[in-house]
Amino acid sequence: MTAAWYGHLKFRDKPILLVIAVSWLIALPEYALQVPANRWGYGSFTATQLKIVQEAISLSVFVAFAWMYLGEWPSWRTVVAMLLVLAAVALIRGGGDDHRPQVRAKPDETREISETDAGRPTTPAA
Repeated sequence: MTAAWYGHLKFRDKPILLVIAVSWLIALPEYALQVPANRWGYGSFTATQLKIVQEAISLSVFVAFAWMYLGEWPSWRTVVAMLLVLAAVALIRGGGDDHRPQVRAKPDETREISETDAGRPTTPAA
């Protein structure tokens, strides 16, 4: 994703529509992998945990990309920021099993009406 969104900065002379098309061709396969990864991970991780870990990975890759491809050396502020991002991952993951998602079962769409319910008005389930 980083290459798709920032790799074109070295090619500022190229037409913007070409840059957009190439960026999406690079990014689309990653999106195609991210959706099933989130679906498979949800249950072992909460959605919040998945997102924070994904952002930590993304930011780590970006810092390396900016350094190696764009020639932007990380400053001490970048190092401190990355340590805080890692602290966020540790904080969100450090809750134990009580932080696992509570996946709600889908309410049963069909319900048989018993004889005692037959005369009562139906109300939507909460």
